Amino acid sequence: MSKTVAFHLQKGGVGKTTISGTLACQSALDGKSTLVVDCDPQGNVSSWFLEKAPKYELADVLQGKCFVQDAIVDVPGIDNLHLLPTFGIGGTLKTYSETKLSEEPFVLQDLISQLSESYDHIIMDLSPGLGMLERYSLIASDEVITPMTSEVFSLDGLEIFIHELAKLRKNLRANVKHDKIIINSYDSRIKQHRDIYAAALESGKYKVYLIPVDPIFRKSQEAGKAPQLFKVRGRGMKEATAGVFEELYRDIWK
Repeated sequence: MSKTVAFHLQKGGVGKTTISGTLACQSALDGKSTLVVDCDPQGNVSSWFLEKAPKYELADVLQGKCFVQDAIVDVPGIDNLHLLPTFGIGGTLKTYSETKLSEEPFVLQDLISQLSESYDHIIMDLSPGLGMLERYSLIASDEVITPMTSEVFSLDGLEIFIHELAKLRKNLRANVKHDKIIINSYDSRIKQHRDIYAAALESGKYKVYLIPVDPIFRKSQEAGKAPQLFKVRGRGMKEATAGVFEELYRDIWK
C-alpha cells in the first residue's frame, strides 16, 4: 500500500504545482514508482510533463469511459514517474465536478485506494478553491501539505484552510494528516518574509519548510523537465532548494 499526499491551499499562485511536480521527480529519481494525479481542471502539471494531450484523462476514468490504466502515461525522460493527466479538454473535469461528482462523492477515494496497490508514492495536485472536487480529493489523501507565499493573504488563507479541513474531517470522517507548511519563494532578507515565517511557526503544530527563490523551476517547466536534472549554462537547482526537497521527501515517506 502506498501513501497519498495532496498539496493544497485555496489561494492560487502559491506554488502547488511546482512543489508537487518537483517532489514527484524527487521520488522517481529515488527509484520509487511514483504517480501524479492531476486534479486541477487547468491541468498545469500535465502541461509541464507532457507535450501533447493524451487520449484519455482523469475525467474519463471518473466517468467510466476508460480503465484507469488506459489513462495513465509514463513521463518522458524521467524513469519511474507516471501521470494520470488532466488537459482541460473542453473543461471535462470541471464540468464533471460541477454536475456529477455530488452523486458519487467517494469516487476519488475509491480510485486512489485502487491505485495504491500499484505505486509506491502517489501525489495529488489540486486546484485553488474548496469546492467538491477539492474536498473529495482531500479525503482521498493520507496527508495534505499546505504551500503558501510570504504574503498576509496567504496567511489568511492558511487560517481558513485549517478551519475548513477541521470541518471536512468531522463531516466526512476523514483522517487526513496536516502538520507541514511550505513557504515558497522565501527570502530571509525581507522583513515581511521573516514575519510570515514566524507567524507560521507560532502555533507550534506545524513543521515549516522554506523554499528559496529559484529560477530553475520556471525554466525547467518551460522545458518540460525535472528541476533536479535541468541546467542553464551549467547551473542547476540551488543547493538550498535541493536540500529542502530532500528533507521534505524524507519527512513524508520516512
